[in-house]
Amino acid sequence: MNIKGFLLGSAAALIAVTGARAADAIVVAEPEPVEYVRVCDAYGKGFFYIPGTETCLKIGGYLRYDVGAGDNVYSGGEFGTWNKHLRTEIRFDARSETELGTLRSYIQTRFEYTNGVNSGGTIPQAFIELGGFRIGVADEIFGSWTNYAGNIINDDVINYNSWATNQVSYTYAAGNGLSLIVAAEQGSTNDGYSGYVIDSYLPHLMGGVKFEQGWGGVSAIGGYDSNVEEFAGKLRFDLKFTDTFSAFVMGGYQSGYDTTRVNRNFLAPWHGDWAAWGGLAAKVSDKATVNGLVGYESEGTVAAALNVAYELVPGFTITPEVNYTKFDGDRKDTSLANGGKDDAFGGTIRFQRNF
Repeated sequence: MNIKGFLLGSAAALIAVTGARAADAIVVAEPEPVEYVRVCDAYGKGFFYIPGTETCLKIGGYLRYDVGAGDNVYSGGEFGTWNKHLRTEIRFDARSETELGTLRSYIQTRFEYTNGVNSGGTIPQAFIELGGFRIGVADEIFGSWTNYAGNIINDDVINYNSWATNQVSYTYAAGNGLSLIVAAEQGSTNDGYSGYVIDSYLPHLMGGVKFEQGWGGVSAIGGYDSNVEEFAGKLRFDLKFTDTFSAFVMGGYQSGYDTTRVNRNFLAPWHGDWAAWGGLAAKVSDKATVNGLVGYESEGTVAAALNVAYELVPGFTITPEVNYTKFDGDRKDTSLANGGKDDAFGGTIRFQRNF
């Protein structure tokens, strides 16, 4: 072989090897299949499947800012300045279907800042549900079963509900709008008063029934406070007159009311043997709803509230509210220690962004 042939052969071999290595260098591996987030419509709006599972998750909540002024409608004392309160809530709701029914876990987180003080974070509700069985922390059933008391900011001046508590409950949906509940609760501490928490192995016990139809509904709840060994009951009627106007009336009774408020019934935080509430809601436009509430307790105190919830844009609602309370009975004695007044007039404006 002459020198020219040797050089040409070497060059060809070098090009072939280089080309093979270059081809190897640009080979791209096949991409792994990507599972995009899928909408889950089995439980309503806002749910999506957690990738790689059959569990549906919803993340929501709100940011709220309240500005209040005037008298303190709870005690009769005066604010003396603006009362400001910021709250943010984030809620996680995870659900999936099992052979025993829907498995659900719910977590509600809350952070608050009031009048320049960071109130910190809490978890007011966190529970597990399977079918109709629930265990965990949630709003006290004596108030939640009868659907609280309307869309009023200061709805508990005549209080109808205690606070979040550890609980075990079972709800049976009988069909055709009929449901029943039985529950046991531990009680909770509020304003430094620990007497609501059970002091033995016997919990606070309650049972309820509810019937709901297109025209409205009827709900009832009864319970036994194991600490004070007294009973309490509540009954509520709801009526939907039209698609835009509805109203309710609710009454509660407790046995053995202690006027000194030393031995308090966890289920019945109002003052007196009995109390009553009436409320209305009227959607006066596509953006505005008028809400009203009047409450009365047998000790003599009466409280009224009126607001307009105005949805400025979707997800953002502004609600101005006015409140009036006329104190009597053991409430009047309390109000005299807070400015010497037997009535109170105040107002609040709420800014709330829901998501």
